Amino acid sequence: MTYQVKIEIFEGPLDLLLHLIQKNDLDIYDIPISKITSEYLSYLEFLKDLNLNVAGEFLVMAATLMQIKAQTLLPVDGSEGTEDGPDPRADLVQKLLEYQKFKEVSKLLDAKMEAQRHIHYRGAPVFDQADQTLDVSLSSLLDAFSSVLDTARADVREILVEEIPVEVKIREVMNILEGKEFLLFSELFPKGGSKRILVITFLAVLELIRLKQIRVTQTSMMGEIHIQRVSEPQPVLVPAME
Repeated sequence: MTYQVKIEIFEGPLDLLLHLIQKNDLDIYDIPISKITSEYLSYLEFLKDLNLNVAGEFLVMAATLMQIKAQTLLPVDGSEGTEDGPDPRADLVQKLLEYQKFKEVSKLLDAKMEAQRHIHYRGAPVFDQADQTLDVSLSSLLDAFSSVLDTARADVREILVEEIPVEVKIREVMNILEGKEFLLFSELFPKGGSKRILVITFLAVLELIRLKQIRVTQTSMMGEIHIQRVSEPQPVLVPAME
């Protein structure tokens, strides 16, 4: 029986679409529907290959994209006195814009909550600016792993090969991190490795993130991804103002 990892990488189909638009630097007001549909379907297949749960709403959006794509391919009536009909993408664009606004507000609220976690106030607040790391989103982690798979070797009849249990790989990852400040994401995935082993290692990383046993960070937006063990932080007591 294959190991199923249930972890929410994308909050919904709109989240995945917005990620693909931003990743490819596309104009949200003029979405190339053919390109975005192909990428969306490829991503769904990628998630399924990783044994990640794909909810029915993602499949509904796939059908919607294909319907919009079909509409855009229909010939336009060129008879005199007629105008082009409404853009079939208009409703989708409006939903994406609304979702983007809510997502930005959500990120702002999350950042405020994170800044005050483990801080007990006595009087005026004082904030520590020493930690300059950025938490890596799971979607960005997925993109990084997609690049890793490009270097994997194809296993012959790999479906018949006995799989290493993800539980075993989880222990291996934690043992590698033992005593280290951090480990580079790329160091877990050697180039030319078996695709199946790479996938199992990545599933172990996702499960450890879900269990809050590791944290993945970057020191800059496009920097190397760091993996580190999570230690329980101590509350920061802010002294009262005299």
